[in-house]
Amino acid sequence: MIRTFERTLFYDPFLSFFKSEYHKKELPEFNTLKLFLNLLIRYTLNTILSLSILYLLFKQKKIVVFSSWLYFWLFVVLILIFFSILMFDAKPNYLMLFYVRRFLIQPLFLILFIPAFYYNKVIK
Repeated sequence: MIRTFERTLFYDPFLSFFKSEYHKKELPEFNTLKLFLNLLIRYTLNTILSLSILYLLFKQKKIVVFSSWLYFWLFVVLILIFFSILMFDAKPNYLMLFYVRRFLIQPLFLILFIPAFYYNKVIK
């Protein structure tokens, strides 16, 4: 749902960059603060939707609270890695940048959390 409107809702100069032959290109110019805020907003929207789905599937507030903490700390770690790659590498590893960014902008953690919580529920 969020991805449908990503070009109009969010500032992300890497959208078109990673859709092209990016291995041979220089990184696009970007506004660091604007990029951070837009990544934060997008991650937050994906998190809210993911937490809602987890609640609808498992009907346990404990899972939602635990997942909220996981989402928070995963964001902190990923955003630090993302901007470290951008700011401190003279020639950034584009593949690493691509995948870290992907975890920030897409609800991939939901795909990991659903089977984990289901397995936990089954074994209890």
